[in-house]
Formats: sequence, structure tokens, C-alpha cells
Amino acid sequence: MISNSLKTNEIANYRLSIAPMMDCTDRHFRVLMRQITKKSLLYTEMIVAQALHYSKNRNKLLDFDEIEHPISIQLGGDNPKLLAEAAQMAEDWGYDEINLNIGCPSPKVKSGNFGACLMGKPNIVASCIEKMKKTCNIPITVKHRLGIDNLDSDDYLLKFVDTCSLAGADRFIVHARKAWLNGLNPKENRSIPPLQYERVQNLKNNRPELIIELNGGINTINDSIEALKVFDGAMVGRAAYSHPFLWTKIDSLIFGQKEKYLSRSKIIKKLIPFAQKHLENGGRLWQISRHILNLIENIPNAKILRQELSEKCQTQKADISILKKIAQQLEDAGQ
Repeated sequence: MISNSLKTNEIANYRLSIAPMMDCTDRHFRVLMRQITKKSLLYTEMIVAQALHYSKNRNKLLDFDEIEHPISIQLGGDNPKLLAEAAQMAEDWGYDEINLNIGCPSPKVKSGNFGACLMGKPNIVASCIEKMKKTCNIPITVKHRLGIDNLDSDDYLLKFVDTCSLAGADRFIVHARKAWLNGLNPKENRSIPPLQYERVQNLKNNRPELIIELNGGINTINDSIEALKVFDGAMVGRAAYSHPFLWTKIDSLIFGQKEKYLSRSKIIKKLIPFAQKHLENGGRLWQISRHILNLIENIPNAKILRQELSEKCQTQKADISILKKIAQQLEDAGQ
């Protein structure tokens, strides 16, 4: 059952989500995206359950701003007990749902025996899901690939999903590529294995009662709209991170909200109070402004403005006056 917190006037927030991406979807980027879309489901970067268990500063790993709702925490791990503990923490912290990472192919993650390699161990995944479901009352979802190495037949994919579904998984986000755990690095695994949308569609056709989201190769809102003709949701990754301003019509075109005019300058101005609070708490401006750089593209003097923002915000004493100046320059230029 999907929690009410993940629905917007009966349109589920997972209809369009921004994928979890390491070194990208931190809380600063998520607050930026909330200026662009109020309705889409946002994800944290992957947090390892073992790290949460031993951490002496869980606030740093788990804290988020109220404006980030609806938000899903992505967990990594293969130990049911530790994942259940992490799931309980996530619910206590106020997350709307929990996602289990069964898609990351990095050697570091593989060495920890979680991520994509767990597609080869569906019974362990099922045990993890069952334990988490017993511990918390928010949805548990699974993000996975079509398969790994030579375990990538349609029959194997169906059995994997069935096993997770019987364990209690509420939703499946399928990256429409297989992963090669040997021979390709994480970046190559995002592009070299071919996209196979038809295989995800076959999965949906065979299990129409399951909630299936499509991930991989979705680069525009129109791509998302096309995906939603077949699937229950569309998950966007680096196309949203690298080109956030191209997604300003998500709420009107996907969620049926009244269209509102958004400018780059307006988005940056809305970030200023958040940036001020971050600085007052000992943070640095660059931690926020590195994400803002991607807003400034496809306009006159974009390169000059990005360079100015980058150089000034990386200094130790950088303050919000820099953001105010950049926002004003953009506004004066009609941006």
C-alpha cells in the first residue's frame, strides 16, 4: 500500500522522481530541485546501513529540510538486521519511504556484497525486505537492473521481482540495462550496456498488478510522458542533475498543476534563505553553489557567470552576497 504522503491529488509522487546519485543528490541539490518541482519524489544519495549503525553523527547522514518532502532514503546493505535498524531510523527521521539499492555496480559496493551483485542473491534481498517491512510502516521499494553478467534472462528477472514482491516490496524501479560487474566501471555501466525498454515492458505486461517505474535514458519531460504511457512512473537521473532548468514544467505537465513561471534568478533568490542558514550552521557556500552552476546554461554570458560563481563561492569567506549578485545579474538579463 502506498502512503498518502506520496500522493498528490491522487497522482502518486513517484510518477516522476529524481534518481539517487552519489555526489549529486545531497540535501543542497534536493532543496534546489524543490524550487523547480514541488511534487516529484526526491531521493537521497545511497546511505550504507552499516555506516548508520556505527556512526556517531547520524544527523549528518540523515537530516533533511522539511521542504524536501516527499523524499525517499536509499539504503545499501545485505544484512537484514542492520537494514531493519536503518529502516526504523529512516521512519523515525520522517522519511516518506525507503529504497533498497540493488542496482549500483561499483567495485567498492560489490566488495561490500550489496548493490547490483545482490541480483544474484534474491533470497537475501527478500530476507532484507521482510525484516524492514516488519520494522517500519512506510513503503519499501527496490531499485535494480535487468540483470547482472550472465544472469539476465527475462525468466530470471521475473523470478527476482516475484521473490521481492512476495517479501513485501511496494514498488520496483527498473534501470533498463543489465550491469556487468566485471569489465565495466560504474560510468560505463550507465551507457555501454544497451537500453532494453521492451524487457521492462514485458515485465509490466507479465505483472500488471505491480508498480513498475522506468529508469535509464530518460532525458526530457517528453521522454517521461512517453514512459508514463506504459509504466507507473519515470525516474530521471543525470539529465535532471546536469540540466535542472529544463525540468521546470514537471508539475504542470506531469502532475496537472497550474503552470507557474520560473526564472533562473527567481530559483536562486529562493535558495538564499536556505544558504544563509547553512552558513550560520558552519557550512560553506560552495556546497550549495556547485549545484547552482548547472542552472546557468543556454543563455548569453553563461560561461562568464558560471566562472564568477565558481571562483567566488570557493573562497573560505564566501557569503550570500555572491548569490544575490548573480541572481540580480540574471534578472537584469531577463533570466
